[in-house]
Amino acid sequence: MLRNFILKFSSLNNCSFLHLTKKSFLMSTAVSTDSVDPIQEQYLTESCIQVDRNDGIIGPVSKRECHMNPLLHRAFSVFIFDKERRMLLQKRSSTKITFPLVWTNSCCSHPLFGIEQNGVDGVKVAAKRKLLHELGINTVNVGDMEVMGRFIYLARSDSIWVEHELDYAIIVTNFDATFKPNPEEVSEVRFVTPDELSEMFIGGKELFSPWFSLFYKFHWLKTWWEKLDDLKSVRESDDVIHSLN
Repeated sequence: MLRNFILKFSSLNNCSFLHLTKKSFLMSTAVSTDSVDPIQEQYLTESCIQVDRNDGIIGPVSKRECHMNPLLHRAFSVFIFDKERRMLLQKRSSTKITFPLVWTNSCCSHPLFGIEQNGVDGVKVAAKRKLLHELGINTVNVGDMEVMGRFIYLARSDSIWVEHELDYAIIVTNFDATFKPNPEEVSEVRFVTPDELSEMFIGGKELFSPWFSLFYKFHWLKTWWEKLDDLKSVRESDDVIHSLN
């Protein structure tokens, strides 16, 4: 069962966390590529941006190829906070190819080669595009986004699909607009306080994406949350890229 193989924070002890996040998260049975949802299948032809560990562009690579091999590629994770300083979580839909039905940050995806490959600016344009696609949010502009740093992680979803990303962490604050989640992408959303998120992790009943768990475990999320009014003071240097596992 998927529940047994996706990272559950409450089951980890301090000494095993890094070991487990480096492991494959393999499921007991292989998942056939023939079973991919038709809509999600269309996205596998998109051209992601393959990069080296310094974020230097190697070239285009299909979403299918970079999620099967795995090849390091550029990605982003958006963390949206409302005026009450609550964070918007989404639960990924059941049809997602990697890590379905797990809780994660507000929006996660990839900039596309050619049209969104221009560093931070390209990532922000991609984030704006995906906020509309996943959550129906059209009121967040690139000027509302603060890139907090870049992070590399590796996590296998099953015996076929894997995530290996150089992830730009993006924060949006003072969100007060309406949104309409796309059921093909998102099964559930909720706003949470720091205490409510902690209870979700500690309770052990919820599943979380590996990348979100790493941001939480290593206190990146806590640091940003505490400094929402002064994000620039905790923003990582442009020449630093962190490895999360």
